[in-house]
Amino acid sequence: MYAEKVLSGMRPTGRLHLGHYHGVLANWIKLQHEYPCLFFVADWHALTTAYDEPGTITQNTWDMIVDWLAAGVDPSQATLFIQSRVPEHAELHLLMSMMTPLGWLERVPTYKDQQEKLTHKDLTTYGFLGYPLLQAADILIYRADKVPVGEDQVPHIEFTREIARRFNHLYGREPNFEEKAKESVKKLGSKRAKLYEELRTRYQEKGEDEALEQGKALLNETQNLSLGDRERLFGYLEGGGKMILVEPGALLTEASRMPGLDGQKMSKSYGNTIALREDEESIRKKIRTMQTDPARVRRTDCGDPEKCPVWQFHLIYSNDEVKSWVQQGCRSAGIGCIECKQPVIEAVLKEQEPMRERARMYEEDPQLVKNIIADGCEKARKLAQETMRDVREAIGLDYS
Repeated sequence: MYAEKVLSGMRPTGRLHLGHYHGVLANWIKLQHEYPCLFFVADWHALTTAYDEPGTITQNTWDMIVDWLAAGVDPSQATLFIQSRVPEHAELHLLMSMMTPLGWLERVPTYKDQQEKLTHKDLTTYGFLGYPLLQAADILIYRADKVPVGEDQVPHIEFTREIARRFNHLYGREPNFEEKAKESVKKLGSKRAKLYEELRTRYQEKGEDEALEQGKALLNETQNLSLGDRERLFGYLEGGGKMILVEPGALLTEASRMPGLDGQKMSKSYGNTIALREDEESIRKKIRTMQTDPARVRRTDCGDPEKCPVWQFHLIYSNDEVKSWVQQGCRSAGIGCIECKQPVIEAVLKEQEPMRERARMYEEDPQLVKNIIADGCEKARKLAQETMRDVREAIGLDYS
């Protein structure tokens, strides 16, 4: 039940570009070989800021999923699904909203930040205030312990941990918990029970985080425990009650270094992107017409690669030999800007070739994509339903 799981989602923005690939998808592709992964389309989240333009969400979702598959996200290795097709997300969000202090939501850094950025939108909505809680529900419903995020998203994970802690504290109490927990300890066997007690004392009396991690590892390795005993022992170890929701950890990912065609961050709003499945001729044209060092007006002028957006692409795509050729050739005017761009064009086309190949079958038969998602939604929903059974029982809404 508390096995390792990775969860990550993306808002449906339609066709993806190289920034998405280098910033998120390349990491997903690596993670899917290391852990059980759940990757989802956050379509409800799209409505928190685009509630007045919902018509594009469905098409954007299918376009984005084809890009995931084209990039190499593998449905036999990871579970792909759409958030709104698993209604348990909404149920958990609603139940947690009953116990979430308003002040916790108002102090989430992106709340004020987004309101200042998106001034043309009225974001004084209930949904926008509550979106960090919906994000917490997305994670907690799968008891995911690893969430790949960039530095700026860490406060959201911390918020989710606080929500899980508060939920477990409020609802994780069961009558005679202590006595039942002590009975569960005996089931570990004398050697493991002794080690468990030592680790529990070290964590609770001395605050040693390492002891907590070792205690959790010990429980995860113990095969013959019932679900009830396992939950009780996790809670007893931390000093709370039963552990119903799992506190996730942030899996820090490097920020994407992918620049746009104009040197700014690659973004649709700047109109400086190269799409993941873009036509070859279009890619050649875009890179050939990229801005270069403004000091190189003529072919004979010397330049400085550091001041040229094309150099940012070389840093990502070129080996040391090519980079050295660019540095020397540009600074001495030994090569022209068109020559300098050629290796970048070739590298981008080479990277996209397998993507175009993989995408072809999904473009020709959209039903394949729908089948993958239907299968993924079913798997995700089973996990979500298990969590909700425990949540309802803990809150006292179990009418069976």
